[in-house]
Amino acid sequence: MRRLPCLRFLRATELRIILVVLVLGFGLSHFTVAESPNPDRFGLRVYIFSFASRAESGRAPKHPSDMPDFLAGSGQADLFESSEPHAFQFTFSCTAGMTASAGYVTFPARWKKPGKTLEVLLPQKGKPDSMEPCDLQVEFVPDLAYFWKNGALAAGPPAPLVDWMKKHRFDPENGSEEPMLLPGDSADTDPFRAPE
Repeated sequence: MRRLPCLRFLRATELRIILVVLVLGFGLSHFTVAESPNPDRFGLRVYIFSFASRAESGRAPKHPSDMPDFLAGSGQADLFESSEPHAFQFTFSCTAGMTASAGYVTFPARWKKPGKTLEVLLPQKGKPDSMEPCDLQVEFVPDLAYFWKNGALAAGPPAPLVDWMKKHRFDPENGSEEPMLLPGDSADTDPFRAPE
């Protein structure tokens, strides 16, 4: 049986269409839309006490109104790991802005390189439900935790802070983000009350 030339053409066209659809379908299946990282995958918590930053560019600006590419700087924070605070100093370079913790707010974090680099999720300005990752290069301050004392940043052994956390049921690593206030509590006795 002899095939008609037009059927051969149609079959070749059909095969091309099928091939294009398969290639596009496979290519689009690997295309991902930029999303905020999932905070559930960040099991640690970081309380950022203070930081200093400066705007930087990875290239020479061509015009005075060129925006910087990222912020870089350094700061002090506590890492909550195994329900205990650990003081550390950090340097950072982030495309999103850095922010200090307000009140009892801690930020989700996870180890990127254990003991060296923490990936922290910070809220994006103007987008309260959107988080942006930022890498912190950490250097631990051995056997200390940071806290506020008389309106200034202080450091001391973590045991009194752990006792305060247990007494006030404050465990941000395990979902208890708001401490239970007790009779007699004041701003002077609250280690997470930043100076106003």
